[in-house]
Amino acid sequence: MADEANNRGVFLVVGLGNPGIEYQFTPHNAGFLAIDRIADDYGVQVANRRCRSATATIRMAGREVVLAKPETYMNLSGISVEALVNEFEADPERDLVILYDELALPLGSLRVRTGGSSGGHNGAKSINGALRTEEWARIRIGVGPQPSEMSGRRGKDYLLAQMRKADLAELDPVLDKTAKAVEMIVSQGIKAAMNEFNRREQNGLAD
Repeated sequence: MADEANNRGVFLVVGLGNPGIEYQFTPHNAGFLAIDRIADDYGVQVANRRCRSATATIRMAGREVVLAKPETYMNLSGISVEALVNEFEADPERDLVILYDELALPLGSLRVRTGGSSGGHNGAKSINGALRTEEWARIRIGVGPQPSEMSGRRGKDYLLAQMRKADLAELDPVLDKTAKAVEMIVSQGIKAAMNEFNRREQNGLAD
């Protein structure tokens, strides 16, 4: 993974989720919500249709950035991501960051990584298979519940259920933090974002 931001070509920021109003505010759609937050910050709507995704184009840190929300459902996310990478001739290791939910991280947290296995996440698994590499930047958005919330429930049931107002309130600042992490990845590179945001998480620092 490049240490410095690359200012050539298009940078792809893809949030994972499931299309449809019934999934809009579920934990599994944290990636979509993060893309919407970035779009709101830049005054655009993610409403164009391209590469089986809803997309918008912005300028971030002097670079053209495509925001995308795949419309293929979570377990087929790789179809859209591969199409976007091919369409824009992007290097997955250098020009791509994926935003998605992480059940293993507590709600209110995030982690920035340069690559790795899917960790059981179907969207990440689909992307690894489609791109034939695990070397792409990712921001995992914690959506893990309190143990009492999982009593008698499967992880899938929790991830696809509507979030409570209290949980959405706790997720809200993490979406802002995710947007800032994306901007740092685009402007300064993935390692700078890892050092900044993973350190904050470990030390419990607020923005």
